Amino acid sequence: MTRTSNHSRRHFLRHAAGMSTLVGTGAAPLALNLAALGTAAAQSAPAGEYRALVCLFMYGGNDAFNMVLPLERSNWRAYTTTRTQAPDPIALLGPGTPPVATAAAGSPARLGGVLTITPSNVRSGPYALHPLMGSLQTLFASDRRLAVLPNVGPLILPTTKAQYAMASHPKPDRLFSHNDQQNTWQALGPEGTTQGWAGLMGDLLASQNARPVFTAISASGNAVWLAGETVKQYQVSVNGAVLMGVNTAGQLFGSTDVGTALQRLTGLATSTHPFDADLAAVARRSIDAELVLRTALRAPSDPVFGTPPTSGNYSQNNDPKLRYDNPLTGATAANSLAQQFQVVARMIDAGMRGLSGASRQVFFVSLGGFDTHDFQNRNHADLMARLAQGLKYFDDTLGNLGARNQVTTFTASDFGRTFTSNGDGTDHGWGAHHFVMGGAVRGGQFFGNFPVLSVKNTNNNNFDGSPDQLGNGSLLPTTSVDQLGATLGRWMGLSDNQLLGIFPNLANFNPSVRNLGFMT
Repeated sequence: MTRTSNHSRRHFLRHAAGMSTLVGTGAAPLALNLAALGTAAAQSAPAGEYRALVCLFMYGGNDAFNMVLPLERSNWRAYTTTRTQAPDPIALLGPGTPPVATAAAGSPARLGGVLTITPSNVRSGPYALHPLMGSLQTLFASDRRLAVLPNVGPLILPTTKAQYAMASHPKPDRLFSHNDQQNTWQALGPEGTTQGWAGLMGDLLASQNARPVFTAISASGNAVWLAGETVKQYQVSVNGAVLMGVNTAGQLFGSTDVGTALQRLTGLATSTHPFDADLAAVARRSIDAELVLRTALRAPSDPVFGTPPTSGNYSQNNDPKLRYDNPLTGATAANSLAQQFQVVARMIDAGMRGLSGASRQVFFVSLGGFDTHDFQNRNHADLMARLAQGLKYFDDTLGNLGARNQVTTFTASDFGRTFTSNGDGTDHGWGAHHFVMGGAVRGGQFFGNFPVLSVKNTNNNNFDGSPDQLGNGSLLPTTSVDQLGATLGRWMGLSDNQLLGIFPNLANFNPSVRNLGFMT
């Protein structure tokens, strides 16, 4: 039976599975009876051990065709043939091609050749990364803390090209739409779906945190990915906790008494209206959380996270650790992604030291600008440089903290893009390649099927030579977001039954492929 999103079923399964944590209390008989509904897998994350999951969302739809590339002869020929189109070809150049310093900024000639990687578990190949991802090439090939997940996207159930053409075959709603597919990646349903799969994980994990307020944290504004039934996302700025009208000393107008009075009044409801009560609760929650983080977070200028200033005040924009080499100007520039990763690292540090009361956390960071319909060579080169530097900074900082094995980071995006070029950019697609990074990741490997690439058939203008390409060469995903999320959730300590409650389409996939195997 094909399963689609069913709120009541998901609610029941999630809470039924969650009752297993009540064994040893008065609810034990009920918990044991509910456990008999299905066999739960052994949890892989021991209670009390710190673990964190970090989503790096690339808003706009990343052109993964130019991020991870196949060098096998027929695939490479299809790639260069299709993407070498006037007036501004977007096909990257082969390995070993030296960069031309006088070529246009961001152009393939200016970037030089792609960087070869050879996954240890795939016979075909080799493959390559974007020319500006040298640090990720090292993370993949030498450090073995980076893996590639080819051709991932939202799916209701496994789908072939023939099935895609059938109106009766279930497919995700509103494909190729930015808002809807951002929401589908994060909450498994189009815009309007209000609970994200990390938030639903948080509902089950929050009981392991002494301060549940720090379970789901965004360093990039509101993210539906973090919204649960009971867990509410806590938002931080790149500087740390958002202050509620007082400075770090708890003062307003130089007075702690005035600061205390303001915070007390802000957290009080002035009527019995539910909106007023809810607003007061949010304010009280923010005030209490900020008071905890004020002492729990080490300073961003601490050598673990940043570069102490030789004089004056610390500035994230000027911190060399948080800057990247801008391929368009040749100068270093502030990297907002690295700044987000810095505050996440500070939160992780507080959790691992037992100061925030959190041992299971999910984090959200993001980078925008990936809707590259125009000027793709310039824009995408800059984005790849920011992405690589941000991930490298985060890996280095986690190494400083001794936290690489406790933190797993993965990329996500609205969708991939078209294989074909529109002249100087690409349009909306579906499947795309993604990274997963961490000390517990089986690095240096590919997990999933890399797509077969072909050229357009001149008779019907379709990509008939590939089982994986739809109109304009967009990828038909062969790995689902549900499989990706379930693999990460299992590492976080959730059981099979709990995961089936969170990911409604997971039951449509063979049990042998629900765990993608990229976590140790």
